[in-house]
Formats: sequence, C-alpha cells, structure tokens
Amino acid sequence: MNFPHRHVLGIKQFNAEELNFILDTAESFKEINTRKIKKVPTLRGRTIINLFFEASTRTRTSFEIAGKRLSADTVNISGSSSSVVKGETLEDTARNIEAMHPDIIVMRHGASGASDYLATRLDCAVVNAGDGTHEHPSQALLDALTIRQHKGEIAGLKVAIIGDITHSRVVRSNIDCLNKLGADVRICGPKTMLPPGLERLGCRLVSNLAEALTDADVVMMLRIQRERQGKTLIPSLREYSRYFGLNENNLKLAKPDAIVMHPGPMNRGVEISTAVADGSQNVILDQVENGVAVRMALLYLAAGGETQSED
Repeated sequence: MNFPHRHVLGIKQFNAEELNFILDTAESFKEINTRKIKKVPTLRGRTIINLFFEASTRTRTSFEIAGKRLSADTVNISGSSSSVVKGETLEDTARNIEAMHPDIIVMRHGASGASDYLATRLDCAVVNAGDGTHEHPSQALLDALTIRQHKGEIAGLKVAIIGDITHSRVVRSNIDCLNKLGADVRICGPKTMLPPGLERLGCRLVSNLAEALTDADVVMMLRIQRERQGKTLIPSLREYSRYFGLNENNLKLAKPDAIVMHPGPMNRGVEISTAVADGSQNVILDQVENGVAVRMALLYLAAGGETQSED
C-alpha cells in the first residue's frame, strides 16, 4: 500500500489499514532480531537523532537499537546534556540539530504537542516517542502487535485498561489504536485519576475493578505516574493496591486465556502483584521485544521506505 505520512506524531493520524500495514511491516523486521548478526543495510547512510527530554529505558533503548539494526547512524541526546538547560528554546535546539542534516528526529518531551510543534517547523521527519500526557504511538503499536501475536485478531476482543488514566499518554494512544482495529475497550481507575469526557475517546468507563476484569481477553495495567501529579490523588499505595491492583485472585475474573500487559516500568505490589507479573499469562517481555520491531518499522517508513510519499 501507499504510506502517505512523513511524520509519526500520533495514532490519530492513521486509519485501520495504515495501522495494520505498520504492524505487518514490524512483523517482517522481527526475524532480524533473532539472527546471530542482527543488522541489515536498510538505512545505511541515514542519521537518526534520539532527543529525549524525559527519562526513559525501554523506549529510548529500543529506538537506538532499532536504528542501529537498520544500519543508521544513531545519536542520543538527553535533556540534561542539551542546551535547553542553558535557556535555549526547544525550537532553537531542534533547528540547530537540523542544521547538521539528520534524516529523523525521535523526540520525547514533557509538553503535550511538542512533536507536532516541531513537525511544522522542521524539514526532517519527526517521530513522537511520547509527548506529555498526549500520545505515545509506538507503545500503542507494539501493544497491538503483541495482542495480535497472542490472539490472532484484535477485532472483537475485550480489552481492560486499568490504572492512572489521567496522566497516561499510553492509554490515549491505545484507546484510539484498539478502537480502530475493532476491539471493545473498557477503562477503570480511581475517580481522581479519570479525566472528564473519557467516553468521547471511544471507550467504556466501568466503575470497579471486578467489572473491568470480567471476561476480559486482555488486561493492561498502568502505573501511578506520581511524577506528573501535582498533589496526592489517592489515600495510600496500600489502599490503591487493594482496590485497583491486579493479583492472582481477581485475574480469575478474566478469561482463562487472558493476557496481562504493562507498558512499564512496573511498580510491583502496587498495580500488579509479583505473582501475576511473573506468571504464565503475562506478555510484558513480549511487549519489550516487539517494541524493537515496531520502532524499526516506524524508522523505516519515516525515512522513506519503499512505498512512502510525502504528506
């Protein structure tokens, strides 16, 4: 198919056919990651800048690995080592980087819309690695790939997403992605962590954990993002775990073959018990593995691919 997008800014820009095309492309890259020599010349001569203004382990590392496995020249810049700490604006920092002629800037930033802002001002491709509480498109895509890997089809599946919904960029991208692929998405969390107007995103809000888990095919747990909270929104972590934590007992409410997911990092004993996190139903490390393949696909497509035309 023709992939018409120059930038990867959010799931909102893709239709179902394009989402499946990205997932299919990622599938084709998965085999590379199992080879003894994990490198192909696909992006040889291309330069990728990973510009991360927020802490990251999985996303930053997998984007770096993805670029290197495609033979791109990959450079990492953290917020603490950039001139932003000296008072330079984001736009000036990005323009100075662009003057060195990279092909792609992969950026994570604490401000919602930061990637969209740069995409309208730079000539190189921009890939959103997470912006504020807005979107995290590559996470939603790797989650979809993992679900498809274990369930075959996403359409018709009952997916429960549980936790700190207000502060999660992952949940917004996942709701949009899973809806477009035909899943039934239900959301659950403390009332203090549920933003108004959730239903307009195309999900169903349920009142308690038991209702969320009942007959679920997929259970996705989210951590409490205390670094984004201006004030305490729950009485205690112990109480949160009691009412919204996933454990071996309440997981039995889901379907027997339900899979358990988590975008990481996990807070064991808070939103998920160690028994479940290490149990047979968890596919968390599969998510991490699929993250490399998905990000390889996104870099390949953002760099031009074989079928891409500009927006």
